[in-house]
Amino acid sequence: EWVDLGNRRRDVALAVHDGTVTREALQGRATKLLPIFKARAERAEQLRQLPPETVQDLIDSELIRIGNPPRYGGLDVGYEMAFEIAWELGRACGATAWCYALWTVHNWWVGHFPAEAQDEFFANGPNVLASSALNPTGGQAQPVPGGYRLTGRWQFSSGCDAASWAMVATQQPSGLLWLLLPRSDYNIIDTWFTSGMRGTGSKDIEIRDMFVPAHRTLDPGRAGDGEWTGWERHQRVSYRLPLRCLTGWDLVAPIVGIAQGAVDAFAERFQGTSGPGRTADSVLVQVRLAEAAVEVDAARELHRRTTGDILKKAEQGEAFSPLERARYMRDKTFVAKLCVQAVNRLFDASGGSAILETAAMQRFHRDVHA
Repeated sequence: EWVDLGNRRRDVALAVHDGTVTREALQGRATKLLPIFKARAERAEQLRQLPPETVQDLIDSELIRIGNPPRYGGLDVGYEMAFEIAWELGRACGATAWCYALWTVHNWWVGHFPAEAQDEFFANGPNVLASSALNPTGGQAQPVPGGYRLTGRWQFSSGCDAASWAMVATQQPSGLLWLLLPRSDYNIIDTWFTSGMRGTGSKDIEIRDMFVPAHRTLDPGRAGDGEWTGWERHQRVSYRLPLRCLTGWDLVAPIVGIAQGAVDAFAERFQGTSGPGRTADSVLVQVRLAEAAVEVDAARELHRRTTGDILKKAEQGEAFSPLERARYMRDKTFVAKLCVQAVNRLFDASGGSAILETAAMQRFHRDVHA
């Protein structure tokens, strides 16, 4: 049951947080948020970040806690449920789905870090948000006793304004290194003036000679692939596989949602317009809609099948071959390609009204390309 508390909505059924909740209930919470997020999509673009009430709604719904390890308030569903939620939220607002997916995957990633870092990250409770900026050319981490001295500037840190932590990457002789810092250790530089995904607030992160203790660093190439902190601490299937195999699907899931939103908007435009000479009876319009809809369906099913295969192998304790890892990258790329094709197909058939700022189609078109 949902109750209206001013401008905010809370799920009053979650007064007791014991982690037990069904996948269907989580899906229902996401669906109930769609009209709210759809109504705020234009405002998110104007703010160039998610409205504070949208952030609060995501926290209140507890959907982000799908990524939390169980001991830190994680829900009793697999991490892959976050993909289903991102698909749903993207139908209303691509920026909201994008930030949701990233905040959720970051909380899952933290479960791979040393235990001390996990305790620090979740010290104030389960509703913590982190952004990231993982281009390793952004800065340098100099090894010092007990950790690293970190300096640099990184681009595209989505959702950083609402986050209390940030994760950045540097290249070390031994490979890639991720470093986790609290909000007090970095500055946000407002550079986010873009053609699409404006509401994600993906600004720059600047760090000036900050000390990062060794326990707040992670080698993502070894996490779940020789380094087993996540699995040993949490016994969750998503920690029993290479982090890199499941990473990236979080970025693709919102794209599927955006494409579905375009299908919804196109179909809604022609509802009740059938009849002699009406646009809805045009074979061209019907074929465009049919082809785009099946492209999105195919993208969603490929996403679901491949991530399901990954988790099944992990559950059985199987190794991941180089060929399988390459196939996962191939499938991720093709899912995105199908979605872009679908949105382009619908935008091309939408006529001049699609370029109006009030039209959802132009936002879906800009967002899917961004």
